[in-house]
Amino acid sequence: MSAQNERYNMNADEYLERHHVLTYLSDAVTQLLEHKDENPKVNPAKFFCDYFLSLREGNHTLFREYSFIKLTHHNRSSFIHTVWKCFKHIGQKGDLLSIREYHSLIGLICHDFPFELVQKTARIILMDDALDCLISFSDFLYAFQVQFCYDEFLSKCSEVYQSLLIAHSPRETVVVPTSTEIEAQPHQSSGQASNDGVDTNQFYRALVNVCEGFHHSVPPLPALKEILSGASRVTFYGFLMAVAKSDSINSSIGRLPAKADLLSAADEQMTSPPIRPGTARQHRPDSVGPRLPPTTIISRPRPPDSKPSSRQSSGATKKSRTKTHKMAAPASDASAASSSSSPSDDESTGSGSTTN
Repeated sequence: MSAQNERYNMNADEYLERHHVLTYLSDAVTQLLEHKDENPKVNPAKFFCDYFLSLREGNHTLFREYSFIKLTHHNRSSFIHTVWKCFKHIGQKGDLLSIREYHSLIGLICHDFPFELVQKTARIILMDDALDCLISFSDFLYAFQVQFCYDEFLSKCSEVYQSLLIAHSPRETVVVPTSTEIEAQPHQSSGQASNDGVDTNQFYRALVNVCEGFHHSVPPLPALKEILSGASRVTFYGFLMAVAKSDSINSSIGRLPAKADLLSAADEQMTSPPIRPGTARQHRPDSVGPRLPPTTIISRPRPPDSKPSSRQSSGATKKSRTKTHKMAAPASDASAASSSSSPSDDESTGSGSTTN
């Protein structure tokens, strides 16, 4: 109810800015002008209708440039959904790929997608010294979703984490050459404290201040509080891993199913769009029965007593229509034609004439 109240409390300019209406209208007009150069007979009303239907369904980012995909949160989340639909078979087969290979796959649907974002995604899953390791599709997809949708927010979180780490780290102890091993102990403990991360309460309060007035997309604060409430201290690497695996954040984005249903839901999603006539036979479900080769369907034998095929009947019809434009044949020709058909036909004709 609070979201609806916020919606009705906005004025026209705030509503247009919140939902990027002018951005999409400008892109729609640009796409129409480019398409009209290739097809001058395009219908503008139908083009705009198809554009906004594709925008609503989230299919509008396929083969678009990176500058358009990163414009809005809806574009980014829709692109994640497109990546899942296009490359779901990798997860079904259980293949493991490197970050270079994942970047090559993404380049198939966005030619200028930067490698830096894929590299940042790998740092959520792998340590800095293990970026050459292979990654499963499900791990990469959920980490890529968080990194791409909240790229600016995660960069700000890194700055906040580093500032807290420097502010609360003890000063480096100066070791005198005549000191004992016990006096040199504080320097070792200071390094260990820095590896333990920062206090979760302080980090969460800092993130709340970041979210207030932040002009880019941010995860919901209850989800961040849930992530940081599990321990007293947290490292930035552990924070990124928890954000990528959070079901609450995944639900708030709303473009990917739960990780347990990722592969099974992918098959169901791909069969839901309408099938083009040219590919209807290829997408026929297996429940109908085994698929027969096309040659078997074409060369199916016809029973001897069956009616003539449609091609033969059409030829006979065409021949009969041609004869109607000519003069009527003599009776002798008609009797000759009837005698050449079969004996049974002659008998039936004769009986009919006798009756008459």
